This record gives sequence, C-alpha cells and structure tokens, in this order.
Amino acid sequence: MSNPTNIKISDLEAYLGDLYQNIQSDQSLFMKLIEEIGEVAEVLNKKTGRKDSHGEDLQEQLGNELADVIHYVVAIAAWNNLDLNKVILEKDRAASIKYHHHNLEEFIAKSGK
Repeated sequence: MSNPTNIKISDLEAYLGDLYQNIQSDQSLFMKLIEEIGEVAEVLNKKTGRKDSHGEDLQEQLGNELADVIHYVVAIAAWNNLDLNKVILEKDRAASIKYHHHNLEEFIAKSGK
C-alpha cells in the first residue's frame, strides 16, 4: 500500500479556488457546507443509536462527511482570498493566551514536524 499524499492547506485552497472560480457567490458553497454538516449530524446520530444504522460502516461515512465539510470550508476561504493557515495559527495563538494552554505552533515544534 502506498503512502497517501500529505495535503497542505495552501494547496487545497489553490485547488478549490481554481475549481470554484466561476461561481457567482460563496453563498452556494455555504449552502453545501450546511448540507454536509447535516450529514455529519446524521452519522453521529447513528453512532449513538438515536437512528438505525442498518449495519453501515459509520466510521467510513463519518470520515467522508467530515472531508466534505472541510472541502466546503476551505472552498469558502479560497473564494474569499483568505489564508487559512495564517488565520488558524493566529486564532489558535490568541486562544492559547486566553485559555492558558500551549499553542499549535509549539505543538508542531515539539513534535518535530
């Protein structure tokens, strides 16, 4: 089995920015995001037994639905020319100060990545 490609946020933003460059507004991407969030909720309901799963592979479904959520979140960011890498690091840094915990940059540095 070959190793999967590691994805950088910037690469995904560039790819999705190119893919969705001709849409008229990011509202359609947002509506798809909401739809996918609903599908995540449905899988989680099945995992907790609130809905019947009919023997489905819920772990795989959850992964697929979360990938769809990430797809549309990053697509909205790309359509709006946001640098999610920068925004995520800045937001995490502020949260680490507010909530008195280590931040993502420190975690990455400690893990050697």
